Amino acid sequence: MKLSRLLFAASAALMVAALAASPALAADHAAAGAVFVQTDDPAGNSVVVYDRSADGRLHQTADYLTGGLGGVLDGSVVDHLASQGSLTYDRANDVLYAVNAGSDTITVFGVHGDRLERRQVLPSFGDFPVSVTTHGRLVYVLNARRGGSIQGYLRVAGRLVPVPQWHRGLGLDPTATPEFTHTPGQVAFSPDGDQLIVTTKANGNAVDVFGIDRLGGPSLRPATTVLADAVPFAVAFDAHGNLALAEAGPNAVATFTLDRRGALRKIAEAPTAQAATCWIVNVGGRLYLSNAGSGSVSVFDGALAPIGLTPTGAGTVDAAASADERFLYVQTGAAGGVDAFRVAPNGTLSALQSVIVPGAVGGEGIAAS
Repeated sequence: MKLSRLLFAASAALMVAALAASPALAADHAAAGAVFVQTDDPAGNSVVVYDRSADGRLHQTADYLTGGLGGVLDGSVVDHLASQGSLTYDRANDVLYAVNAGSDTITVFGVHGDRLERRQVLPSFGDFPVSVTTHGRLVYVLNARRGGSIQGYLRVAGRLVPVPQWHRGLGLDPTATPEFTHTPGQVAFSPDGDQLIVTTKANGNAVDVFGIDRLGGPSLRPATTVLADAVPFAVAFDAHGNLALAEAGPNAVATFTLDRRGALRKIAEAPTAQAATCWIVNVGGRLYLSNAGSGSVSVFDGALAPIGLTPTGAGTVDAAASADERFLYVQTGAAGGVDAFRVAPNGTLSALQSVIVPGAVGGEGIAAS
């Protein structure tokens, strides 16, 4: 009888331990990371959050309203913002920044694993914000309409404070059409944070570079490099700190040195042989370019030698890699989805999963932890 009681007690203890371990196991499953996707819905912008399991697959967990509206540029179909970086994750400080193009605002979320806490909704001090970038305590937003502009903010105690003196107009032609190819495409910091890069797409075919002073303010005027017919859309930086550019005009990728004066000097260029090559990310020292018109991702090494070409869903737009760089997540604007890929050691991609993001047809903006 005593033995039976001991066995029963032991079994009960094991059951309790197993039940107690289940939440931990679930937490471990969720702790692999998260992927954040912006819908850019004109009726109400939101960020849809997915848990990323250890094998890279996505599981939707929640949908968080930004408190603003999405927007649609004239002429756009699968890429309503025609930009890169409309959703930006500051991993060092667990903060997510989203643009609300239809409301002329930006939203600041605190990130707690796969949960978001909306902290602020701030004016962008311009018309139709499309891209946001951060470095240290600095945040800059790019406004696309009325000739384009940038606005800077300072992060203080977890909140953004706009600095009126950090506003600059870009002086682009506000009447140029079609709008989605003639509005600026991205704002991005250089790796050291000393320069701020803006692409103008077909509205000037230029890359503008503002110097950033020790207080965080931009130079009064940018250094401008004109790249005839290139339609410079989006940027990344390679393993050597060189600027890599997605050129929608020739459907190509090009690399440049960026000197202290903000001038660009071309190193190399390679065609993708695809249509609407507009977005670019650096994953593990390799460059991944999204081709919206072909429904594909082109992969190049740092010397711009081609590594592979991978099909995606229709309307390939913005992309983001997991923090460990083992997985790449690519938005597909035609259906409003995300395609998940495993990144092999040689840089090639293998398909894992495709999900449809609620309310995200034509949406842009993706980030991953």
